[in-house]
Amino acid sequence: MDQRTNETPTREPVSAAPDPARKAAALRPRDAATLIVLDRRGRTPKVLMGRRNPGLVFMPGKFVFPGGRIEAGDRHMPVAGALSARDEAALEARVTRPPRHLGRVLALAAIRETYEETGLLLGTREYGPPERVPEGAWQAFGRQGVLPDLETLNLVARAITPPGRPRRFDTRFFAVDRTSVAAEQPGIVGEAAELVELAWVRLPDARKLDLPFITNLILDELEEQLKSDFAPHRPIPFHTMQHGKRVRTVL
Repeated sequence: MDQRTNETPTREPVSAAPDPARKAAALRPRDAATLIVLDRRGRTPKVLMGRRNPGLVFMPGKFVFPGGRIEAGDRHMPVAGALSARDEAALEARVTRPPRHLGRVLALAAIRETYEETGLLLGTREYGPPERVPEGAWQAFGRQGVLPDLETLNLVARAITPPGRPRRFDTRFFAVDRTSVAAEQPGIVGEAAELVELAWVRLPDARKLDLPFITNLILDELEEQLKSDFAPHRPIPFHTMQHGKRVRTVL
């Protein structure tokens, strides 16, 4: 029996605080989404890459696809069109008790983050402006009369940040064609912003940039799926870390 059962609780000494490495390893990944904007008008497809501000703590100076975490407004933004049944199923696969409309919310997070980081508004003006628009970044879609069109998105892959990192994300990577850009707001990218520059880069040249490791893997997956023009029943890769080794499975 614990001899301190009846003692008054006391604050643990500082030396008993959790080890930072153990705390990072136990960090639960947060749901996130990324959007790969493709320009397929030429012989070789190009992708939109942004260089992160060198002053940022997380991945400073790296070239990335725009993306980030789900926010509350993403659950309430009206849409035009829906993700394919195949993509919806893959987005809910291997998720314990997936929340309602998980795929829809992830797709909207990718579209919103792309606007916030690049100024590009992905969607359509064919149906008029959205009737109800959440506060925050989605207000720009209301002003521009743009409804996010989920039907134009294709799920490319899913990847979870390995344990031990200071930030961990369960990221779903979507692709969309440049023709889905309905409007653009200038002045978003700059030396004081999250992205300091944007570039349309051919796939072979993209691999020569300073990229996070996972971005290289996703470029490989993207190139393979482009060969079949995102066939409806294509395998959706899932990149994780198990027992210290990288594992690629299929959703």
